[in-house]
Amino acid sequence: MKAVVITQPGGPEVLEIQERPAPAFKSNEVLIKVFAAGINRPDVFQRKGNYPPPPGAPQDIPGLEVAGTIEQCGANVESWKVGDAVCALLAGGGYAEYAVVNAQHCLPIPKRFSFIEAASLPETVYTVWHNAFQKGQLQSGENFLVHGGSSGIGITAIQLAKGFGAKVFATAGSDDKCEACKELGADLCINYKKEDFENVLRSEGVDVILDMVGGDYIPKNLRLLRVDGRMVFINTMKGNKAEGVDFGLIMKNRLTITGSTLRNRDVAFKAALTREILENVWPLMENGKFNPVINREFPIAEAAKAHELMESSDHIGKIVLTNTW
Repeated sequence: MKAVVITQPGGPEVLEIQERPAPAFKSNEVLIKVFAAGINRPDVFQRKGNYPPPPGAPQDIPGLEVAGTIEQCGANVESWKVGDAVCALLAGGGYAEYAVVNAQHCLPIPKRFSFIEAASLPETVYTVWHNAFQKGQLQSGENFLVHGGSSGIGITAIQLAKGFGAKVFATAGSDDKCEACKELGADLCINYKKEDFENVLRSEGVDVILDMVGGDYIPKNLRLLRVDGRMVFINTMKGNKAEGVDFGLIMKNRLTITGSTLRNRDVAFKAALTREILENVWPLMENGKFNPVINREFPIAEAAKAHELMESSDHIGKIVLTNTW
């Protein structure tokens, strides 16, 4: 098969198309013929040498989410059959003609979605559901804030939080991005280049914050949280340390600070998460309450250009590779 390979740590130019053997699969796994693969910021971190894949995953082929058809099934797979259209969460290897994944980590493609749209779902949906809803315990009627509202995580978080009855706030880096967030359901979006989000939201108060920024956002987030508020980290792009954190405030308001990474979690955890997403989130996909936002499609042979766009942060929504070599 053809695959996009990280030849060495570095910039987008280190991505190279190479011929590789089709991946072997175990009795509980399926082989997927990849029609489309989503691009995520962890792919960029991996390309730079800062996010190594877990043991057993392809070490030099990035890609955490794909959509396609099942080409072959392992001997113990009963839930899928050859030809089924699926999207799947991977530990790596998605930028290729074929990918292998545990059968329990696949989801049916929502009936009204294309392969390209479906490929944009797994990484962000799994991340948001686990962090905002499982760890953050977001409830209907609560106030929710997501930073990076126009990112893949942001567009997913806005729609899911709104779909489950929360009041949604977001931050983004331009007026156009803020407008896009509001079109997706955000009640308010703050252009952080023009306004201080803490000042804008101080009178509102927030119950759950999904943060991928860190750094000097951390004390601001804590001051915005209501009593029993929850702050959940999924990244710290501005740094994992912060000055001015008031631990007295944390105790006084009974705040919870938590976070997670998803890629290294075990098979059983991801299987349970998949079942919960199928039960709770997939109905929103089917009834039109969630719509993928695809910023741009690239032939997979142009993965380097797609990474350049990802790093520019000039996009709104997801970037997807199509299986065109």
